Amino acid sequence: MTLIRGRVWKYGDNVNTDVIFPGKYTYTLTEPAEIARHALEDLDPAFAQNVRPGDVVIGGRNWGCGSSREQGATCLKYAGVGAVIARSFARIFYRNALNNGLPALTCAAAVDALQHGDEIAIDLDAHVIHSAAGDFEFPPLSPSVHGIVAAGGLIPYLKAYLATDGGAA
Repeated sequence: MTLIRGRVWKYGDNVNTDVIFPGKYTYTLTEPAEIARHALEDLDPAFAQNVRPGDVVIGGRNWGCGSSREQGATCLKYAGVGAVIARSFARIFYRNALNNGLPALTCAAAVDALQHGDEIAIDLDAHVIHSAAGDFEFPPLSPSVHGIVAAGGLIPYLKAYLATDGGAA
């Protein structure tokens, strides 16, 4: 069972990648710990100092719009975020998150019901979010995407795949 447990950090609609990770650091920071320290700093200055491993970011519509820079997803992963749940995602953020092993889940009912600070558990295998506000189903990840997330990202997934007979030409 793939289970993610944490607190909710709730934000709104159209949160831009430049707000998720400030563009001014794009080419100056390279270490994961440095990148994590700046996650969401322009939207929520307390986030990076207070986020705990497994915590979950909840956004509204079009989460991760704007730039195609993958730091918008990686800074959240490096900060220990277990998943991002939104009403909808900008396509490039969605793929960047999954490629980096960060579950990006769509669940409008959870976005509506969950509040900042709520404790939740996400069962990726059963595709359900458990909370005091109720249980919320989300569309299951495809087997390949589930594998990418379980492996910690696309590169580890492909390395493992190529090390098996699946990678034989």
